[in-house]
Parts: sequence; C-alpha cells; structure tokens
Amino acid sequence: GVNYFMSKGILDDSPKEIAKFIFCTRTLNWKKLRIYLDERRDVLDDLVTLHNFRNQFLPNALREFFRHIHAPEERGEYLETLITKFSHRFCACNPDLMRELGLSPDAVYVLCYSLILLSIDLTSPHVKNKMSKREFIRNTRRAAQNISEDFVGHLYDNIYLIGHVAA
Repeated sequence: GVNYFMSKGILDDSPKEIAKFIFCTRTLNWKKLRIYLDERRDVLDDLVTLHNFRNQFLPNALREFFRHIHAPEERGEYLETLITKFSHRFCACNPDLMRELGLSPDAVYVLCYSLILLSIDLTSPHVKNKMSKREFIRNTRRAAQNISEDFVGHLYDNIYLIGHVAA
C-alpha cells in the first residue's frame, strides 16, 4: 500500500513522511505493518519519535506504544528493538521523572520487559500459579537495582487492574 501511495505521489518516499502516515492511520493491517517496520528500521525510528509519553505512567505509555506498533507474538530481536526504542523515547519524554526515580533507559528496558512478562503471567490461562505482587517486586528489584519498592508495586497494581500492556 505504501508503495502504491508513493507511486501516485500521495506519499513522499521519506521515513518521516511514511512514519506520519502510519501514525495517523488506524486501519492498517498490523501483521503486514509489523513486517514492514521490521524491514524499514528508519521508518520505525521516526515512528517512535512521534510518540509523546510525557507525564504518562510507564505501563500506560507502553500500552499506547503497542497500540501503534504491535508487539510480535514471540520474543526475539524485533521485540528487543521495540522495547529499546520505547525505553529511550520514554526517558527522553520524561527527563525529570527519570532523575527523580533514578532510572536510565536500561532500567526502563528491564521494567518494560518485566511488565510484558507479568502481563502474560497474569492473563494466560496456561499459567496456574500467578505471580504475586511480592514476587514481582523482588524479581524486578533484583534485575534493576535502585528502584523504589512502592514504584514497582504500583506497576504491578496497574497490570493487575488494567491488564496486558502488549495486547
């Protein structure tokens, strides 16, 4: 579809213009879009910068991100790339919060991955013994030091009450 729009002069062949088109169009086939963005990382970079996560709670920002850029079903390099790009953008949008909480993009990456795994754990019918809040706090604080127990507890509560971040 993008190639058709470019051939008709409707869309410029620039990553920034393609990213704006994708960002503003809600009815694209997300499976084909995922393949396209995996092949066109330059467009993915520009698409990520269109997101404004300022003053958003981390799980809500992650949900918004995955509404525009659908997460792959399997873990792998593409998911890692998405989480890395999200983490850097989230930190860029919230520098004061990052300083206040003492978080780096790497720590946000760990938190995002933890939130995705927690989401799967809490929503999957195949998981019999759901992760408790205490277990999530312990595991997350081991993986990303210097994070407040209260903050991690709020992350758990958000996933527990609102649901999956990458659905």
